[in-house]
Amino acid sequence: MPALLRRAGLVVTAALVALLALAGPAFAHGADAPDGTDYRTEVTGLTPARSGLTVRTVEAGARLELINRSGRDVEVLGYSGEPYLRVGPNGVYENTRSPATYLNRTISGDTQLPPEADPAATPVWQRISGGQSVRWHDQRALWLESAPPAQVAADPERRHRVRDWVVPLRDGDATVEVRGTLDWMPPPDAYPWWVAATLGFLAIGAAGLAPAGTRALRGVGVLLALGGAAAVAFTVGRELDAGAEGLGGGLLGLLSGQTWALLTGLAAVAAGGYALARREAADYAPALAGACPAPIAGVAN
Repeated sequence: MPALLRRAGLVVTAALVALLALAGPAFAHGADAPDGTDYRTEVTGLTPARSGLTVRTVEAGARLELINRSGRDVEVLGYSGEPYLRVGPNGVYENTRSPATYLNRTISGDTQLPPEADPAATPVWQRISGGQSVRWHDQRALWLESAPPAQVAADPERRHRVRDWVVPLRDGDATVEVRGTLDWMPPPDAYPWWVAATLGFLAIGAAGLAPAGTRALRGVGVLLALGGAAAVAFTVGRELDAGAEGLGGGLLGLLSGQTWALLTGLAAVAAGGYALARREAADYAPALAGACPAPIAGVAN
């Protein structure tokens, strides 16, 4: 009986890992992005172009990022044309009198404005960083309504241009426009995902319920290693989507914000190799390693 229970537990946990690993790409998201979104925000360029200035989207389009290596101060203008952010050689500053300072703290833009928020008031700058880059939510580049646009509601199976957006910058006495697009992307067909997940579940079930032997153990070991590799790839991809710069920035982000998901994925790969090597208690190792990525790298995402 204990051997049967152990094998049944192995089947269930390994199947959960496969199911969640297959479902992972459908729910990939950034740090403050929705769990899943059918809207794509892209930056198309700066008009006119400015040497040393770079703007891109990060966190699945949830934020814009401005990098200023020009050696001069550049301001991001708020929703009423008021100074909102300032990035330059002395660091990053936000205007505490700008309504955008408070509205952009969340992706939904539902922060209550304090009495001092007044776009017509003289700016009061507060230093928030010593770097040369800043990230912020911008309602001009997002779709915040709960209902889709009219053209999307009429035909959700086609790609639609929701809007062409502009975020103004001030570089000295000149105005520079960050231009971009917001598109509706039809959701992918769910049937292939369900078919793949069902086949994976059946394959693991067949391996786990087969008579004890090296073939079944190797099959589970291979599936677990693949599930662990998928968890690692998803974790690294999420960090890259969050806007990590360079190898050092990526490693720092993984170790500070994605630690447990990364470790459980690596542990699943190691346990799969352990099972393939047919070491002692090789059936217990995949069960334990499979149970960890399921809630940490699967359900959490």
